[in-house]
Amino acid sequence: MGCSSCSSGGCSPAGCKSNGSCLTDGGCSRLDVYDWLSDMDMPANYKPFNIVEVRFKGSRKDFYINTNNVYLEAGELVVVEGNQGGYDIGHITLTGELVRMQMKKKGVKDDAELKKILRKATPADVEKWTASKLLENETMHKARKLALELNLSMKLSDVDYQGDRSKATFYYTADDRVDFRELIKRMAESFKIRIEMRQIGMRQEASRLGGIGSCGRELCCSTWLTDFKTVSTAAARYQNLSLNTLKLAGQCGKLKCCLNYELDSYIDALKDIPENVDRLETEKGYAKLQKTDIFKKVMWFSFIGQENWIPLDVNKVKEIVQMNKMGKKPADLKEMELVVSAPKVAVHDYENVVGQDSLTRLDERNKKKKKKRSKGKGGKDVKTAEGQVENPVVVKPQNTPRPQQSTPRPLQSTTPKPQQNTAKQPGQASANSSESAVNNRSRRPQNRNRSRNNNNSKPNSNNKTE
Repeated sequence: MGCSSCSSGGCSPAGCKSNGSCLTDGGCSRLDVYDWLSDMDMPANYKPFNIVEVRFKGSRKDFYINTNNVYLEAGELVVVEGNQGGYDIGHITLTGELVRMQMKKKGVKDDAELKKILRKATPADVEKWTASKLLENETMHKARKLALELNLSMKLSDVDYQGDRSKATFYYTADDRVDFRELIKRMAESFKIRIEMRQIGMRQEASRLGGIGSCGRELCCSTWLTDFKTVSTAAARYQNLSLNTLKLAGQCGKLKCCLNYELDSYIDALKDIPENVDRLETEKGYAKLQKTDIFKKVMWFSFIGQENWIPLDVNKVKEIVQMNKMGKKPADLKEMELVVSAPKVAVHDYENVVGQDSLTRLDERNKKKKKKRSKGKGGKDVKTAEGQVENPVVVKPQNTPRPQQSTPRPLQSTTPKPQQNTAKQPGQASANSSESAVNNRSRRPQNRNRSRNNNNSKPNSNNKTE
């Protein structure tokens, strides 16, 4: 979460819901310092330190003098003096004695000429400041189009409006020097404000824009990391990492800063591991080094043409190296093999009642549901290809026509049919047609037993002689 002054967007933070001035629950606490002296009672004659730390958009911070001795707390919006006239608006991030320590850490003297805090931000100041921040996205797109029209080899990454909307600072990255004088002229004509161009590095760009790293957390440079140290590929070699640039590089395109976090621990642990031990000579043959566990101090070797790895203690490896230097060879490495114990299963203090520790608990539930659904009436268990037993579902067809059986046609009677009077009389045509329809229905074969079909061989009683 973040407020409109940081690069994470203009959403309201969680916590006290003060619309951007909250420093709790992951609100605007970006690159902030925890004030561990806030709960301590100061002496009666204590004079508070009149310099405060103010944060602006991104990771930009500066120190300002509180000449009017206004009571300020962390998270409040204040109006401060801007660069080259005007004013700017920022958040208070640190007050009190910790500001003195931060100034000493960054090399800023107490008697240095610092800018002043004018006043606390009024609703009118906040409204104007918010309106200027809403123009930054549109301004960035227009500036990028102007840079493309001039064919400048630069990348505009961010823009920061001053609080009074009289000045805009554009941050860009470029490999070489760029002549952007014509670009400044065009942007000044289109935006009607003063333009300042500031070149930053790749790491500073990632710090301003922010993002999520491969570890799943927010970037270190955008949350707490302020000083960027050089990172080399030697740090990856010391930690036995694969030299894959796609995995070792961060969002800035440089090597990840976290490669230096545990480097000192690895260097201390590597002091006990022998160097340049690629293979060991034995009477059985040469054994090549496959893997080294630095902290457990275990080295795995394997003979040529064999897939089994033999774990050896570091002290045993040193002994074999000394034997090889003296011209001696051990019989086999399996005699010195180290017994590697299996990892211990964590014992929980609670009772696993609902099976929340099992990774396949949902699969077992789905299997039980499928078995219940597969039970049919009169179905028998059938073994599948995997050896599981399933109950086939017996489904009876409903309202389906029965197939017609091939039954022999009934024998016709040999008795001659009586001759009917073909003379038509008025009112008799409809009666004859209805009688013929009844006769046709009676002559159709029906799906009944043969005994009933034999009864149909009798002459129809509806055919009466006149």
